[in-house]
Amino acid sequence: MPAMDYIERLEVIDVRFPTSLELHGSDAMNLDPDYSSAYVILHTANGSAGYGMAFTIGRGNDVVCTAIEALAPLVVGIRVVDLERDPGLVSRTLLGDSQFRWLGPEKGVIHMAIGAVVNAGWDLLARNDGTPMWKYLSGLNPDQLVGCIDFTYLTDALTPGEALDIFQSAEDGKADRVELLERDGYPAYATTPGWLGYSDGRLVALCEEAVAEGFTQIKLKVGGDVEDDRRRLSLARKTVGSDVAIAVDANQRWDVDAAIEWVNALAEYDIAWIEEPTSPDDIVGHAAIARAVSPIPVATGEHCHNRVMFKQFLQLDAMQVLQLDAARVAGITENIAVLALAAKFDVRVCPHAGGVGLCEMVRHLSFFDYAAVSGSLEGRMIEWADHLHEHFTDPATISDGRYVAPNRPGFSAQMIPSSVDAFTHPAHHRENR
Repeated sequence: MPAMDYIERLEVIDVRFPTSLELHGSDAMNLDPDYSSAYVILHTANGSAGYGMAFTIGRGNDVVCTAIEALAPLVVGIRVVDLERDPGLVSRTLLGDSQFRWLGPEKGVIHMAIGAVVNAGWDLLARNDGTPMWKYLSGLNPDQLVGCIDFTYLTDALTPGEALDIFQSAEDGKADRVELLERDGYPAYATTPGWLGYSDGRLVALCEEAVAEGFTQIKLKVGGDVEDDRRRLSLARKTVGSDVAIAVDANQRWDVDAAIEWVNALAEYDIAWIEEPTSPDDIVGHAAIARAVSPIPVATGEHCHNRVMFKQFLQLDAMQVLQLDAARVAGITENIAVLALAAKFDVRVCPHAGGVGLCEMVRHLSFFDYAAVSGSLEGRMIEWADHLHEHFTDPATISDGRYVAPNRPGFSAQMIPSSVDAFTHPAHHRENR
């Protein structure tokens, strides 16, 4: 790699898919989502590129694109050799800007925009290395991984020394775990059967398909009407039998007391977890729900703004299943911190992946977690939603209910150019030099 190669320009494209036409992704709060991507390409002077994205469900995708565009002057000009020496450089550059920080801080649209650009930077590194992202991350040594983490606000829960111990402990047996992942893949669960807008017939048919495809867990959306939820759960349970787990997801639908009452009304169907029962910001509320519905675990995290929220959820035992998202916090760099926190508190990680590009990207984080952080597959699985994979150059694939290990270089965020052209939202394709 020539030493003078550098990020020459940042390209942003507003890509939207009309998933609302068939109610894919529908739930109690999001009735008509159009899965969308604020799609980022970092171009270098020597012709290489890195790809990233923020995920939205339609309107407002242009707002995220505008935020990404505003970040361009901070990353254009960064030398690739400096990024290779310091993989956390893009993250620190963007998060360290005091004026942009005021817009969050470290939350909302600006943080999602930062995550998209940070992921594109990591993708550039892995592509230049010729390595799939999970292997690139797993190949970093413990000191390098610790160096990526911003420990600001974390040290009452996770110190640099503790994080180093976690990564060093995972060195033992790492090569064997990498081999296992390449051979057997990573467990998945199916969300596809459970969208709230689907008919009973479609629910049953998709449940049957999930069982036939080897999934050991499915997930149903709930929160519209309690009796309707009970009926749908009864149908699903009869269809999949007692050996397949069923999780439920309320997508933030309830107040705390309503959540407790509703979940207890569904408990007879042997619920694997209740996901996002209330406002994603209400950490104390989640803790109260967790105590009241135990032993049903509470799962959340796809809307956690940053590592500080994850820290507090873990400190208060407000989540028993941690659902990080590849495109929500400030990208891979911050997710390394989240994975270290989960390992410290011994909480299982089952990432959110129900959206365009999320299955493609987040599988790398779970593979990395098993190989080089937690070293555990106990109770862990990645969400699988069978939508829009055909638009990616390195689509996520499932075999016998497990994610197949990605083996192409990068973070798997690159879209097929013809798909980008076909689904670009009018007047929202920008380049910054």
